[in-house]
Amino acid sequence: MSDLKLTGLHKHYGTYHAVKGIDLEVPSGEFTVLVGPSGCGKSTLLRTIAGLEEASAGTVEIGGKNVTWARPRDRDIAMVFQNYALYPYLNVYENIAFGLRARRVASTQIDKRVKRAADMLGIAQLLDRFPRELSGGQRQRVAIGRAIVRDALLFLFDEPLSNLDAQLRDDMRVEIKRLHHELGRTIIYVTHDQIEAMTLADRIALLRDGRIEQLGTPLDLFERPATRFVAGFLGSPKMNFLSATIEAGEVILRDGTRLPLPAARNAINGQAVVLGLRPQHIAKAGASAAPGHAQLAATVELVQPTGSRVQVNIPLGGISITAEFAAHEVTTPGEQVRIDIDMTRAVLIDPQTDKVI
Repeated sequence: MSDLKLTGLHKHYGTYHAVKGIDLEVPSGEFTVLVGPSGCGKSTLLRTIAGLEEASAGTVEIGGKNVTWARPRDRDIAMVFQNYALYPYLNVYENIAFGLRARRVASTQIDKRVKRAADMLGIAQLLDRFPRELSGGQRQRVAIGRAIVRDALLFLFDEPLSNLDAQLRDDMRVEIKRLHHELGRTIIYVTHDQIEAMTLADRIALLRDGRIEQLGTPLDLFERPATRFVAGFLGSPKMNFLSATIEAGEVILRDGTRLPLPAARNAINGQAVVLGLRPQHIAKAGASAAPGHAQLAATVELVQPTGSRVQVNIPLGGISITAEFAAHEVTTPGEQVRIDIDMTRAVLIDPQTDKVI
């Protein structure tokens, strides 16, 4: 049975249509991430699941029970907010215990659950401190602790790491992933950060303008995007898009460059297409090209070292594209290189529909 089932869910704010007919089923124990650009409806969708926003149409089922019109407290959910929402006048122990006390859980059970959650999150030594005495990462752990002691059916996370610096975000992603494995509970997690989505999710629902653009595993969306939007949103550096035409089994770019047509594509001769190439699939060429690869000479325009890798801008098809080489392979703008393009990993897009061919 699915822990969450949304059917035809809509949310209006006056004339603004924020959520447009979402259908989604999340099986028990799955970690599903709602991701997308600002304003796509992901936080509104989460708040509607939680009951903090009233659905305009459609149904919300949690654990097989229709809770569309139920109060948040009656939905068997626990929520972690972006701004932590801790009580400043309560210490860490009492912040974590607050929801349990409100539900009149026995004191012995409260103590057991709070200490277990604190041990899991590495904050047992902080139980006597107040929120003002904690770092951002510690406050977020307390907020997560307050949720997990609930032992709810469904855990909802609303951009919980957006207020943390890069290193803390990395650390907390690891903690949240570990907690999911230990607890085995269903998690719905909202973020605008594609790295969070790719590293945490069992499945990703990529939203655009209030609708789910594509739903699948992180690898499905990365390697088999359904639309140009999906292809361009996931991946860092972002995918390169070049205008091209299919001619005699080849992809012809605007500057006349000819590349092998990826196998098993449904493009037809003379068809205009958009060619999508990920920077990771444009490398410095070796001695010879593998089947389905193309090797070309290029002049380096810009070099951006990132540590173990280096992002290189080169001209192709009348525009500047990004390739990704190993560190030290290229160091200077103006350098002449030979690149290898893996056309077996390329994406062809219909420019009329923006759908992948």
